[in-house]
Amino acid sequence: MAYQALYRKYRPKTFSEVVGQEHITETLKNELSEGKTVHAYLFTGTRGTGKTSCAKILAKAVNCLSPENGDPCLKCESCTAISDGDNTDIIEIDAASNNSVDNIRELRELISFAPSASKYRVFIIDEVHMLTQSAFNALLKTLEEPPEHVIFILATTEVHKLPATILSRCQRFDFRRIDNKKICERISFVASKEGLTVTDDAAALIAAAADGGMRDALSILDLCASSSKNIDEATVESVCAMAGNDYLLKLSDYIRKGDAENALLLIDELHNSSVDMLRLLSELTMHYRDLMIVKTVKSGEKPVVCSASVMKMLENRAAEYDIKDIMYCISLLQGAFAAMQTGNRRCEMEMTVIKMCNPALSNDLEALERRISRLEKGGVLPKAAPAAPAERKAANDTPTTVESGEDDDIPPPVSESDAPYADYVPKADLPAAEKPALADGVTAVSRWDEILNILRTDCPLIAGVLNGSSAYIKGAYLLIDAPNSQFKSLINSGSAYYKDSIRKAAFTVLGSTYKLGPYTKPQKAEESDPLAEFADRIKSFEIN
Repeated sequence: MAYQALYRKYRPKTFSEVVGQEHITETLKNELSEGKTVHAYLFTGTRGTGKTSCAKILAKAVNCLSPENGDPCLKCESCTAISDGDNTDIIEIDAASNNSVDNIRELRELISFAPSASKYRVFIIDEVHMLTQSAFNALLKTLEEPPEHVIFILATTEVHKLPATILSRCQRFDFRRIDNKKICERISFVASKEGLTVTDDAAALIAAAADGGMRDALSILDLCASSSKNIDEATVESVCAMAGNDYLLKLSDYIRKGDAENALLLIDELHNSSVDMLRLLSELTMHYRDLMIVKTVKSGEKPVVCSASVMKMLENRAAEYDIKDIMYCISLLQGAFAAMQTGNRRCEMEMTVIKMCNPALSNDLEALERRISRLEKGGVLPKAAPAAPAERKAANDTPTTVESGEDDDIPPPVSESDAPYADYVPKADLPAAEKPALADGVTAVSRWDEILNILRTDCPLIAGVLNGSSAYIKGAYLLIDAPNSQFKSLINSGSAYYKDSIRKAAFTVLGSTYKLGPYTKPQKAEESDPLAEFADRIKSFEIN
């Protein structure tokens, strides 16, 4: 006798044996017990949740000669004939391969014939959403007013594709994903019947991998049984290809540290090992999705398919991430899917990983928020270069010292209020030959370009509006002369992010923390007008 797959061998034969769909089975049993069956049912839900099984049980129950509380007895002539496939009144149609209008016309011809050996002729149409529009139109009238001896049972995983006219003519039942605990109980029951040993962790891992589908769970158990009679976590990981994904952890670590060089070398290694880049992109997306779930779901069972040891590792890794960084990475990875369909997959994967390592290369809002988040955390800045002698002297006019902390390269938070920018008016560009006259105690910042270079990496927006600007030092103030009118708006905005970025960049180059202020060019003394003086002299003479 040929081997029978476990999901077929242990398919439920009565409503009482169906696991995890009590809200449906109890309703159907009550209808059958009271003789209130309808002419058309619609079973919808994800794969492997019991739709087809319940349809076959219902077909037996309505024709059973000795039903037991709504369940078929499985002993009478009708039940045994249906179980053996000898009853021609139970007709199963696969709409995926019989979806044309001609197929439905043939079905309508069959409907006109009375059942040969049963009370009802039952038509089970699986994957009914695959029917064409013309086929739906042909089915509609028959479905609305079928003969009394006909019952339709429609099953689908994509109920949204069914026309509203079909939905309105059926009694609908929605099958839920089966709870993992119930799947574990069923796995243990089947394993005991088959002489298998399954650890609790292995059963939980199978249930998680099945994603709420009992058929998938039993199929995985079947595969594990082919590998070993003693099934543990390692067996399930091997069968489900969950093991050997250490490179995902290594790659995500490189990305978190901003190590683009080693990340690209790892991608090259995977490419040389024949790892498909689209598959790598999908696995990396799911890895960050798992981190997002673990980071967000603090209590209860987390909807992540992995072993207990991997879950512990994910929890440790998630603690090192900011949720914004995780979501930024997921957004970039999802955006790369479309580009991979038409472009070079390896190149697209490499560009995406580089952007994940360095948000400054991405101009979207999420990248800007990620960089802001890093600055808010007080990330380590480059070591400050010593200030030029003239700048150091000007800075010392007013004491502006930085208190020494654990890391002298990190400037302390500045709490002083800045000079108001309310009266700040952008200056027009000065001719190249004209040099501004400086007031007493004001020194030009000769290394302003170095400060702008730092801002181009840390805050590109403020660096852009400071193009063509210059800066001066007077005592405790860094005075900025910017020709761009947007500079005033950014500085006067409610966020201190832009001002803090300028302060930190200035500290890196100049070695001191300054308050900010606008630079106002000193007014030139009014030059005497010879003609005006001559006119005044004439007025001094009295001519009669």
